Amino acid sequence: MLESLITSKTKIKLLMKFFLNTNNHGYLRQLAKEFNESTNSIRLELNKLEEAKILKSQKVGRNKVYQANDAHPLFFDIRQIVLKSTGIDQVLSNIIDKLGEIHFAFIRGDYAVGKDSGLIDLVVVGKDINAAELERVRSKTEGLISRKINVLMLSLSEFDRLSANFNIEPKLVLLEKNDENL
Repeated sequence: MLESLITSKTKIKLLMKFFLNTNNHGYLRQLAKEFNESTNSIRLELNKLEEAKILKSQKVGRNKVYQANDAHPLFFDIRQIVLKSTGIDQVLSNIIDKLGEIHFAFIRGDYAVGKDSGLIDLVVVGKDINAAELERVRSKTEGLISRKINVLMLSLSEFDRLSANFNIEPKLVLLEKNDENL
């Protein structure tokens, strides 16, 4: 979807990186290595996005570190376009909203760090989740978004046991209920 609106593949990668998970940040050489592109093409697009104030930057040591500018008037619109183009909005509305008592849901893996790899790793923590309904909705959603969805269902106690593992990797939180057990 974004490819039909934005012709620069580098700009699309940057928007994905910074707007899929707005906690993401990066500097020129790291982004060039991550995207397997030249520093010149990355620098050109970073400069354009910063000039438009879509990205903000700050000096950290010798590096200029970029991040999504959440104060930009189009921040939420750009984020929604990126989420819709990857299908994460469909994951939210089709899967999480229809499963029942969900306490916590997040995406981990490539999408959590802003890479559109085609595989969405979704972790759902809740009580009495209907596995058959989850499978039906997951399958239907995969067809709508043309991406594979891998779902890990956990109870609250299972999540508590594994939370140390999840805390060491980046995650994109989709739903978090205020609960003392989390």
